Amino acid sequence: QVQLLESGGGLVQAGGSLRLSCVVSGRTFSMRSMGWFRQAPGKEREFVAAISSSGSGTYYTDSVKGRFTISRDNAKNTVYLQMNILKPEDTAVYYCAAGRFGGPRIESEQYDYWGQGTQVTVSS
Repeated sequence: QVQLLESGGGLVQAGGSLRLSCVVSGRTFSMRSMGWFRQAPGKEREFVAAISSSGSGTYYTDSVKGRFTISRDNAKNTVYLQMNILKPEDTAVYYCAAGRFGGPRIESEQYDYWGQGTQVTVSS
């Protein structure tokens, strides 16, 4: 069984930074792509970023390109999301997810396991 635990969320002013972490249990971490998604109040969950199993490939939604960076440490079974120049519209619950395949995916249906989420609130 794969379990994911996010941390690092919080309250930050616009223009600030946060780094989210997601620790994944189990032996399959290094074989899976990883993704970050978010869900704002009253909105559907949306894709934010994804990284391939090796870490060599990444993909971002347009609204975070140049501000967010996804990375992973396969020795620590951990994926990160560095968020810079945060905006109020980034406010959401952020979820990490473990993909079914090695290549990065943007569709939530391609992810088998999900964390409980961590709240990120950006004040203006």
